Amino acid sequence: MRRKEMDGFSTNQQQREGRSRSTDEPGDLCSSSDEEFTERPGLQVNTTLREQVEHFRNKSGLDKHEVLCEDCTGVKQKALKSCLDCVASLCKSHLEPHYNVPRLKKHKLINPVENLEDYICQKHEKPLELFCRDDQRCVCRFCTKEDHRTHNTVPIEELGKTQTEVQQMIQDRQEKIREIRHSAELRKRNTEKEISDSVEVFTALMRSIERSQAELLEVMEEKQKAAERQAEDLIKDLEQEITELQRRDTELEQLSYTEDHLHLLQIYPSLCSPPHTSTWNDLSIDPYLSAETLRKALSQIQKTLDEKIRESVSTELKRIQQYAVDVTLDPDTASPYLLLTDDGKEVRCGDTKQNLPDNPKRFDFYIDVLGKEGFTSGRFYYEVQVKGKTEWDLGVARESIERKGKITLNPQNGFWTLILRNGDEYTACADSPVLLSLRGKPQKVGVFVDYEEGLVSFYDVEARSHIYSFSGQFFLEKVYPFFSPCRNDGGENSSPLIISPVSNSI
Repeated sequence: MRRKEMDGFSTNQQQREGRSRSTDEPGDLCSSSDEEFTERPGLQVNTTLREQVEHFRNKSGLDKHEVLCEDCTGVKQKALKSCLDCVASLCKSHLEPHYNVPRLKKHKLINPVENLEDYICQKHEKPLELFCRDDQRCVCRFCTKEDHRTHNTVPIEELGKTQTEVQQMIQDRQEKIREIRHSAELRKRNTEKEISDSVEVFTALMRSIERSQAELLEVMEEKQKAAERQAEDLIKDLEQEITELQRRDTELEQLSYTEDHLHLLQIYPSLCSPPHTSTWNDLSIDPYLSAETLRKALSQIQKTLDEKIRESVSTELKRIQQYAVDVTLDPDTASPYLLLTDDGKEVRCGDTKQNLPDNPKRFDFYIDVLGKEGFTSGRFYYEVQVKGKTEWDLGVARESIERKGKITLNPQNGFWTLILRNGDEYTACADSPVLLSLRGKPQKVGVFVDYEEGLVSFYDVEARSHIYSFSGQFFLEKVYPFFSPCRNDGGENSSPLIISPVSNSI
C-alpha cells in the first residue's frame, strides 16, 4: 500500500522503501526478545521509547546530532523532518510535497533522527505510533489488531503529553518550593526585624520609665528634704518661743511673792500681757506626699507610650496597605432604599424605596450592601470615608449570610462589623457587643482581613490608631466587604459612605 502512495516520486525514495523492508536490517529495538530468565532481571531504560517520546513531545527542535537530507544530491542540506512512512529524513525543499500532496499529508512526521528504522515496525513496516503498557514496547496499529489486540495501548504522543504534564507538575512544585523557601526566608527576616523593632521600642519604654522613676524619686527626695528643713525651722521657732515663755513664767513666779501688787504693775507694765508669739494652731506638716507628683510622672509615661503606639500603628498601616484591593459595591445586593454611584464607590440612603427586582442576594429589610468582590484566601484591605455621618456599619460578611428580614450583626451570624450610633457611640458587634471609647471621631476607617489568620481589624486612618480587632475567627467560605450608610435621620445622616483609594502617604 505504501508503494502506491509513493508512485511518481524519486527512485531514491523507492530505494529507501526497499532498504527499509530488508530482512537483513537489525531488529526493532522496541520489540521484546524470546530470552527467558530464571529470576527477575534488573529494569533497564527503554531508550527508543524515551527518544520517541522526546521527539513527539517536542517537535519544534532538532536532534542533538545534525541529520542530513537523504534526497539531496551534491551538498546535502540539513533535514527538517523525518517521515516514518517514507522512512526518510528530508530538508525543507524535499519536505514540501508532504505539506501539499493530500496522500502525503497523512504521513507521520517527526523531528529528524538518524536511526529512523528503529521507529518502524519490523513486522508490519508501519510507524511505531503506540506503546503497549502490558508488554512495555512500541507497536504499530496493525500490532493492536493481532498480538496486542487485548492489551492496553496508548499513543506515543499521549506519553509525550503525559511526560510534559509530569514535567510541568515537577516544575510547578519546584517553583512552589522556591516560593515557600523565599516566603519562609522573607518571614524570617521580617520576624527578625519586628523582634529588633520590638526590643528597641520596649527598651526605649523601659528607659523612659526608668528615667521617669529616677526623676520622680529625685523630686520626692527634694520635697522630703524641703519638708524636713521646714519642720526643723518650725521646731526651732517653737523652741525659741518656749524659751521666752519659760523666762516670762519665771519672772511672774518670782513677782508673785510681792505683796504690793499695785506698785508691781506700775514698775513692770509689760507683765500685764503675755509675750508676742505666733499662732500655731493651723500649722501642720502633711504626712503624705502630694499625688500630683506621681500623676505627672505617670502622665509622661502614658504620653511616651501613646507616641510609641502611634508609631507602631503607623508602621502597621503602611505594611497592611500593600494588601489594598479595589472594592466596588454590588448593586444586586443593595437594599432598594440605597442609591449607588455608577462607579460603585459611593452609597447613600434614599428617601423612597426603589422598584428593583428581588433576588436571593438582595437585602430587603435593612439598608445594607455588599462589595462585588469576595475573598477566599490571603489578605485584603480597603478604606471607607465616613466623614459627616452620625450612623454607619462597616466590616465583612460571609457569603451565606441571611439577607431577608431582620438580621443581628455578630460573628455567629457571619458578620464582623463596627458600627456608629448617635454620632459618637462606637460598638464592635462581637457575640457580646463591645462598647468602644475613642479619643477622636474617625473620618476614614480602614478594614483589614487576614483570611488564614482569622483576623478582622479596624483602623482610624487619619489618626493612625487601632480601633478594634476580631481575632481567632474561622472563615470557611467566601467573605465580602459589608456596608450600611444607615437611614438619613432627617438629613442628619445624609452623607454617603465613600470607598476611598488607599494612599501610602501615612
